[in-house]
Amino acid sequence: MYKSILKTLIAIYPALAFSEDIFRDSATHQASLSLDEVTVTAARTPISTKTATGDITIIERDEIERLSGSGLVDLLKLQPGIQILTNGGMGNTSSVYMRGTNADQLVVLVDGIRINSATTGTTAFENLPLSTIDRIEILRGPASSLYGSDAIGGVIQIFTRRGLTDKTSFYGSVGAGSYDTYTGNVGLSSQYKALQFGAQVSSYDTRGISARKNPPLARDRDRDGYRNLGGSAFATLNLAEGHSLNLNFFGSDGQNHYDNNNGFNNYSTMHQQAYSATLKDQITDFWKSTFKYGIGQDRSFNFERPTRQTRFQTDQTQITWQHDFTLPIGVLTFAYDRLEQDVLTSTNSIRNIDKSRNNDSFTLGYVGQYEAHSTQLSLREDHNTQYGSFVTGGIGYGYTLSPQWQVTTQYGSAFKAPTFNQLYFPNFGDPMLSPEKSDNLEASLRYQGNRMQAKLTLFDNHIRNLIQNAGPVTATCGATFAGFCPINAGKVEIQGITAEALYALNADWQLSGNATIQSPRVDETNNLLARRSQRYGNLVLQYKSGDWDWSTEVSAFSPRYDNAANTTTLSGYALLNSTLGYKLSRDWKLQARANNILDKDYVLAKVSSTVDYNTMGANVFFSLNYDMH
Repeated sequence: MYKSILKTLIAIYPALAFSEDIFRDSATHQASLSLDEVTVTAARTPISTKTATGDITIIERDEIERLSGSGLVDLLKLQPGIQILTNGGMGNTSSVYMRGTNADQLVVLVDGIRINSATTGTTAFENLPLSTIDRIEILRGPASSLYGSDAIGGVIQIFTRRGLTDKTSFYGSVGAGSYDTYTGNVGLSSQYKALQFGAQVSSYDTRGISARKNPPLARDRDRDGYRNLGGSAFATLNLAEGHSLNLNFFGSDGQNHYDNNNGFNNYSTMHQQAYSATLKDQITDFWKSTFKYGIGQDRSFNFERPTRQTRFQTDQTQITWQHDFTLPIGVLTFAYDRLEQDVLTSTNSIRNIDKSRNNDSFTLGYVGQYEAHSTQLSLREDHNTQYGSFVTGGIGYGYTLSPQWQVTTQYGSAFKAPTFNQLYFPNFGDPMLSPEKSDNLEASLRYQGNRMQAKLTLFDNHIRNLIQNAGPVTATCGATFAGFCPINAGKVEIQGITAEALYALNADWQLSGNATIQSPRVDETNNLLARRSQRYGNLVLQYKSGDWDWSTEVSAFSPRYDNAANTTTLSGYALLNSTLGYKLSRDWKLQARANNILDKDYVLAKVSSTVDYNTMGANVFFSLNYDMH
C-alpha cells in the first residue's frame, strides 16, 4: 500500500513544481492547509506548524461559520483521518474515531481543560455548541508524552469565542431549518482599561427524527427531539507588562429523546462545564511561567420509562504549572500536571460507583528549528494512585528540502487507563483489565507553494491490550448478556495513509480535499475494528467573490463491519452538502445550507440485526448573522 502511494507521489512531483511556476505571480486564495500557522496543542507552547513534526489540522472561525446550523460532529467528519458515528439524529450519542482508534482513545480539551468523561472515556461532542467555538486544533497520533492517559489516537483542543480588541463589539445569529430546527446566539466582547472581557449564549432546538429506523414498536417511531442551551465567558486582566490573569468559563446543557425498544418516551440530559483561572508571568526575557487551575465536569441523567433512572457524575480537577525557557535555538518546556478524578454513578438512587483516583506527572519537552532542521522531543512520567506509573516519550525530526518541500518523521508512545465503567460498573465492568499501550511511527511529506499546499502522512500504530466490549461473561465480569463484557483483546495494528491538498484555481475558486486509507486490524483474528472504514475522504469546492460565497462538499466512506466478529456489514455511502452566503452589508450576512442533498439512505450503526440507527435525509437550514466590525 505504501509503495504504490510513494510511486504516485514521485510521478506527480514535476507536475506540482510546474504548476507552481505558472501561478507564482498570480493572486492566491486566503485559506491554508495548516502548514504555516501557530499551534499550541502540538507542543504545549506556541510554535509554527512548520516547526511541529506532528500531524496538525487547524480549523478557524470562518470554516466553523460555513457549517452554521450543523453540529460539531459535522465539522469534524470533514477533517483528515476522522470518522464519525452517531446513534440517531442531532443530540444522540456520537463517537469520533481518529486514525482508526477507539472513541475513548482521544483527549479532548476546552480552553486547556479536559472534558472527557471518566466513566465512559468518550466526549459528548453532540452536546458542544458549534456557535460557541472560535478555533479547533487537531493533533493526530499518540500524544501521552504531552497530555498523559487516553491520547493514543490524538488530541482535539477547542477554543471558545473571544474578541481581544479595544472596541466593544456584538455578534449574533438566528436560524431555522428542516425538522423544526431553530437556533439563536448572541455575544459581546469589550475592554475597560486593563480588563478585556466577553460572553455569549447559544440555543438550539429541534424536533429531530426517530432515533431508530423502522423500530418494531410503533411508539418508538416518533420523532426524538433535542434541545441545548450553552454559553461561554472570558476575562483577561493585564496586571503589568508580561503578567496577566485569565478566567474562562464554558457550559452546555442538552436534553435528547431516544428509543429503547420499550415503547416509552425515554430521554437523557447532559451537562458539561469547564472553567479555569490562568496566571501568566514573563519572569525574564527567556523564562515564562504559566499556572492553571481548572475543573471539568460532566453530568448525565438517563430516564428509561417506566422506572429506570441512571446518573453519571464526573469531576476532574486539574492543576498545571508550566515553565517555558527560550534558548538560543528553540524552546525548552518543563511542566507539572495534577489530575484528580472523582466519579459517582447510581441507578434508581442506588450507588454503583463511588470512586476517585489522582494522577501526578512531570513533562519535559523541547522544540526547535535551526536552518533546515526541525526537532521536537518530549518525555513524561505519570504516576497514578490506581494503575501505577507510566513513562512515555516522543521524538520528531523534520528537514526542509527546499522552500516548498519538507519531510518529517516522528515516534510516539502512549497509554490509556481503563475507564471507571470498564472497571467497576455493575454487570459490566472488569476490575482485572490492564491499561492499553501503544507505539506509533509516522512520516510525512509536505509541499507549500503560493497556490498549492499538500501533505502526505504515513502512520503505523501498534496498540497492546486493546479494550473491546466484545467478551464473554467471566468471573470478574457479570455482564447481563454475553458478548458485551470489556476485555483486553490483545494486539492491534493500525496502518494507514492520509493525503490532503488545497489548490487555488484562481483568486475566486479553491479546491481542497483529503483521503484516508487505513487497516485497523486485531492481530489474533485479523478482523477489522468495528465501524471503521478502510477508505474515506472529502472533497470541497469553494467560491468567493464580492458579497457572494458558495461551497459544496462530497464525503464518501467505504463499507465497514458493525461488530467485532466482522459478520455484519454496513454499506458504503456518499453525501453531498452545500452552503450559499450573501453579505447584506459590512456587518450582516444571510446564509443557506443544504445537507444530504441527494437524500441518501445510509446507516452509520445498527441497534440489532434487524434495526438500524436512523440518519437524516435531505434537509436545509437558513441563518441571518450579525458581526459588528
